Amino acid sequence: MAMASIAKVHEEAPEFRACTVSRDIGKFELLIEDMEVVLGDAWGDLSFQAALTFLEQPDAAALEFLAVVMDEEDEAHLTLIRRLIKRAREKDIRVLLVAEELSPILLHQLLRLGADDFLPYPLPEDALRDVLERLRQPPLAVAPGAAVTSGGGKRGAVLAVQSMAGGAGGSTFAVNLAGTLAQISKDDARSVCLLDLDLQRGSVSTYLDMPRTERVYELLSNLSDMDGEAFTHALQPCQDRMKVLTAPADMLPFDILSVEDVASLIAMARSHFDYVIIDMPGVVVQWTEAVLNAADVYFALLLLDMRSAQNTLRLIRALSAEDLSTEKLRFVLNRAPKFTDLAGKSRAKRMAESLDISFQLMIPDGLAQVSESNDHGLLLANFAPKNPVHKEIRKLAEQLYDLDRAAEAAGS
Repeated sequence: MAMASIAKVHEEAPEFRACTVSRDIGKFELLIEDMEVVLGDAWGDLSFQAALTFLEQPDAAALEFLAVVMDEEDEAHLTLIRRLIKRAREKDIRVLLVAEELSPILLHQLLRLGADDFLPYPLPEDALRDVLERLRQPPLAVAPGAAVTSGGGKRGAVLAVQSMAGGAGGSTFAVNLAGTLAQISKDDARSVCLLDLDLQRGSVSTYLDMPRTERVYELLSNLSDMDGEAFTHALQPCQDRMKVLTAPADMLPFDILSVEDVASLIAMARSHFDYVIIDMPGVVVQWTEAVLNAADVYFALLLLDMRSAQNTLRLIRALSAEDLSTEKLRFVLNRAPKFTDLAGKSRAKRMAESLDISFQLMIPDGLAQVSESNDHGLLLANFAPKNPVHKEIRKLAEQLYDLDRAAEAAGS
């Protein structure tokens, strides 16, 4: 198949615009149909190894993008796939991941290597056409020269956090995850930016004992003219490696931010920091989609109650109605039952089954120490390092850190 595909590439070189790269494209018939609808005959298919070879040929310069197609069986080819993504990016060829039943952690790792976008398989209606339109657009210009003159140039991981019910602990989780990532290694410094986008009830400043300044409103009200200097001026330092954009001093309507504003803000943050943690409002707003698209992982925190279950179901339905993927969602059960609480564990299992989700992380009840650390404006790592909540968050931070190091090693 690979040799025939290469022959097809050479035969149609003047019109060849895209290429799928797969172990067996025949297993993805619906993608074949979508490619033919969008591109006609101006595309081909190659194996992973053949694609690496083809990228070194002159004809590869005409490619608009590569669609790297994967399922769970392709984990054996990860080394090749990493090399392929890295080489495509070196040649300024856009990379689209099309994945079926691939773990969110692995997707995060591949996106960090330089893949531009992701689509789940089977593809939602018109999703391929929409994503290709985005790929054909030039990279988002945050501000002329901002990334170069203001210390940018990174491509940080974006981790969003949203509570599925009031009191579910989303802000506590976001604050402590950010603080733990900033402390994860003394020798390998990782910079962290924490953005509080709950413009009305944001509590990050309270949990970190920080003032709310007018600089935040000045930034948010004029994001169209934001540059690197204005962005960093609005941030407040917390520890050595973490900077925080608190919620504004006064309650603001959520529509003060447009989709473009939020995309620009995230792009600026990720160009300056290794990790960008976003504390989202508890409601879905017009720019939630922009955060979901930009995020590598979107954490949804639930409690073991009916409110969380109903709101999670509403969120999943809302995303499906807009043909938005739920692949980035990672469901976190906060105040999870203890190991010996068999009745509670049974309730959690039934809840996950009824929602057709799985809990990737279960955080135990940290009891009074958690609220006390928030009231004192201190991270759990500093206030109660032996608290079980901090221990679980640290495990997650270590996993994210190890993934980043593995991705960097693979890309070097």
